[in-house]
Amino acid sequence: MAPATASVSSVNEVDEHLERTLEAQRAAFMVEAGASAAVRIDRIERAIGLLVDNEREFIDAVAADFGQRPPALTRFTDIVPAVRALQHARKHVRRWMRPQRCDPGLPFRLAGVRTEILYQPLGVVGLISPWNFPVNLSFCPLAGVLAAGNRCMIKPSEITPQTSGLMQRLVAAAFDAREVSVITGDAAVAERFSRLPFDHLLFTGSTAVGRRVMAAAAEHLVPVTLELGGKCPTIVGRSADLGRAVDRILLGKLANAGQMCLAPDYAYVARESLQAFVERARRWMERAYPDLASNRDYTSLINDRHMGRVSELLADARAKGADVVELGVTPEGLPSRRRLIPPALILGVTDNMRVMQEEIFAPLLPLKAYDGLDEVITDINRRPRPLALYYFGSDRNEERELLARTTSGGVTTNDVAMHVMVEDLPFGGIGASGMGAYHGEHGFRRFSHARAVYRQTGLDVAGLLGLRPPYGPRLDRILRLLIRR
Repeated sequence: MAPATASVSSVNEVDEHLERTLEAQRAAFMVEAGASAAVRIDRIERAIGLLVDNEREFIDAVAADFGQRPPALTRFTDIVPAVRALQHARKHVRRWMRPQRCDPGLPFRLAGVRTEILYQPLGVVGLISPWNFPVNLSFCPLAGVLAAGNRCMIKPSEITPQTSGLMQRLVAAAFDAREVSVITGDAAVAERFSRLPFDHLLFTGSTAVGRRVMAAAAEHLVPVTLELGGKCPTIVGRSADLGRAVDRILLGKLANAGQMCLAPDYAYVARESLQAFVERARRWMERAYPDLASNRDYTSLINDRHMGRVSELLADARAKGADVVELGVTPEGLPSRRRLIPPALILGVTDNMRVMQEEIFAPLLPLKAYDGLDEVITDINRRPRPLALYYFGSDRNEERELLARTTSGGVTTNDVAMHVMVEDLPFGGIGASGMGAYHGEHGFRRFSHARAVYRQTGLDVAGLLGLRPPYGPRLDRILRLLIRR
């Protein structure tokens, strides 16, 4: 195996290390001339083994980075989706690789022309993964990258150094550095990583950083897939089972303490149901997270900087007239060293409050009272397009209206975020919430080049059609047949 990759510090060392790794991967890719199905499956199986055999180490590393994160959450949201994505790719990659026959249409079909699409590996894919689900969002896209026959360089987040360091060590043991390589380092390393002339670059993170990544990639015309955030709206229809809606919204909102791009960011609740929603939320919190100060099923905020940002969001909302309803205990009852913040509902929100302008990424849920569906749709549509939209209710007409008149990356009805768990569904945003989608076959195609192949017949097609000058009546008759309603 090639030497394991190592952390680098100086600017020159960073540049040399990144360029050397990219050049080595590209050279190996060219020699391989397209990985066979067996080679791709072998790489996928090594990635599965890496996760399964080191599950405990990943759980401990993630917990160390967060300060407090329940093992069950890491297993369900990080390990399970990554393993399932890789297993799905292993199962289907041979079918995905098959050439796709196409109909050349008339008159070429009559002449015996054959056409197909070959899905060709791109080369070296760069992957910048975030801190909130560091294992999931590194290995889920890697499934598509490897299934498509590519090499990969991964830059995990510097905000989760324990997990990133473990990933680097384990990947170096399981893969030749010319197959998959993990690069660690700070934000400056990530910035330089994003400027490399990859064959494709996938970035998962905030919209603000996504803009900078896209600008950096444009220098070499590197195609990008951006998986960004956004304020995912939740609509609680009048036909909804309110208790079930509260349960599923809070379950999705408070997983990872709201530090999830698919978390419900704010919710529309019928005006007459608002207080009932609040009371049900109080009771739900008492059952789910009793004694929050000592509860180990709750997750810490990732660092002091994020803790300070969330405190500022709350202070801004209060100062501008919002009513903050804390669920559980007050912040004074929680040890600051564990970076725990009590879940809160925010009532009476207005558009000049930061909680309605920024992606919250915390266990805070603004509630907006509404009278009719039209005002909800109008309010959603004047905001940037979200990564996901959630609807609770049994009114099919209302559901159809929301699906037809709004746009979002994905949709889950009568639950939140569950569409991301289905490998056959594309996952991705639109507009400010991202571009491009992956998962399952969508990931295979995202990281492949769809190469058009036209196989000409031995017949003189140009002569048959009258395409060889001088043009005459035969071509005129054929054109009249082709150009018609």
